Amino acid sequence: MCMQMSTLMQTSQSIIFAGHSIGGTTASLAALWLLSYLQSNSPNLSVLCITFGSPLLGNETLSRAILRERWGGKFCHVVSKYDLMPRILFAPLDPIAPLIKPLLQFWHLYMTSPHLGLLAVQRNDEYEAKIFQFVSVHLGRLVEAGEEAVTGVFRPFGNYFFCSEDGAICVDNVESVIKMMYLLLATGPSYSIEDHLKYGDYVERISSQFLERKSSMEGELPESSYEAGVVLALQSSGIASQEPVAERAKDCLKAARRMGRTPNLNCANLAIKLSRINPYRAEIEWYKALCDRSDDQMGYYDSFKRRGASKRDFKVNLNRHKLAQFWDNVIGLMESNQLPHDFHRHGKWVYSSQSYKLLVEPLDIAEYYRTGMHHIKGHYINHGRERRYQIFDRWWKNVRVEENKRSKFASLTQDTCFWAKVEEARGLLDDVGNTRDPSHSALLWEKMDGFASYAKTLVEAKEVSIDVVAKNSSYSLWLKDYNELKSQREQFRPQFSGLMNRELVP
Repeated sequence: MCMQMSTLMQTSQSIIFAGHSIGGTTASLAALWLLSYLQSNSPNLSVLCITFGSPLLGNETLSRAILRERWGGKFCHVVSKYDLMPRILFAPLDPIAPLIKPLLQFWHLYMTSPHLGLLAVQRNDEYEAKIFQFVSVHLGRLVEAGEEAVTGVFRPFGNYFFCSEDGAICVDNVESVIKMMYLLLATGPSYSIEDHLKYGDYVERISSQFLERKSSMEGELPESSYEAGVVLALQSSGIASQEPVAERAKDCLKAARRMGRTPNLNCANLAIKLSRINPYRAEIEWYKALCDRSDDQMGYYDSFKRRGASKRDFKVNLNRHKLAQFWDNVIGLMESNQLPHDFHRHGKWVYSSQSYKLLVEPLDIAEYYRTGMHHIKGHYINHGRERRYQIFDRWWKNVRVEENKRSKFASLTQDTCFWAKVEEARGLLDDVGNTRDPSHSALLWEKMDGFASYAKTLVEAKEVSIDVVAKNSSYSLWLKDYNELKSQREQFRPQFSGLMNRELVP
């Protein structure tokens, strides 16, 4: 299986998972695994999962995690009007388990031997009736109690495509999905295994309906396009003529539409707020330019790290906090599904977040080491880096940037963790002078040599800002100490080797 998936990922631009009943749950799990894998390996591969009559997979934690990762749009769950399987896990498991087991056995028998299975199910209608009633009652309680009642039980995620003989409607809001699950089930007189097994007929019929227009409805539609859409949706669900269920379903669809507009409105409001915080960023850019031109030749990072109590320094630090608050709010809205599902791919926000990260993260690193947090929590990259920067890294990873050779130093250092690596290298330099263990000393030198080579590559490619090579910057001072210590080591090594050789001579 792993070899097949590896081959598909190398040869395909998109992968579609599909499954019916419990096979749909398996397809969802496989899709989730692949999405998690692609997040750090091959983000350009498109993934889609389509399930038919699949039971619910996870609880509220899983549902929110999928929303947070923006994966909801990659799942389409097709649900038949009266199919019990997608709804069955809304009910408590303990009371219903004895009833489910024989029904699952009948379903399995039907799938393997249709004639024998159908007879078995027909002889056990009482199980179906009890389960149908039990699930319907508990679904009704969930709907009446509101979304709070869903916490702790199985919870839907992704898009739900409710189909009937009259058409289909698509809903993606969790609360609306649960209500439609109940309202459609409430219009059914009883349950039949046929509702779980005729998805092929539904797909074929709905495909045909998309190609045809129901001319008989043209004179009945309201003038408002919005109201007309709701009426058509009710017609497609097959419950338009069933009062009062139809009225409740209409309210549910209207609420789903209002909630669907909210992400776009939030995104528009964020754009306005972004323009309002631009002066804070501009003041920090002005501060950086001032530091880079300063006579002390310490540069942007070290000037902020060693700052005093001046009004200018206070203002820059305050602006740093204001910008962090704005971007944390953006991430909070995104993870609570209050922004468009493709928000993290909008060029405006990807480039804005990257510009913020390049400008402000060096200040966060400076503050972290200035206050001695590395002594308490450990070095910045593994123990102090804010989650927002890790998220912005993933956003930027999907952007294709043309690599052009620079003729002058970058306005901002392209590795936003560069200064944290400098601080770690300074710690290594102190440690190597204090250790007497040759093997430990060799390991420390290996790490320092690796950083020195990496930093040299960045500087030569001019991927760093001019403050990195300032005469009194932390990097310049570290490089000076590193080269001196390395020179002493190289001078001492031949003497040490000769001494060892003489001792070994008999």
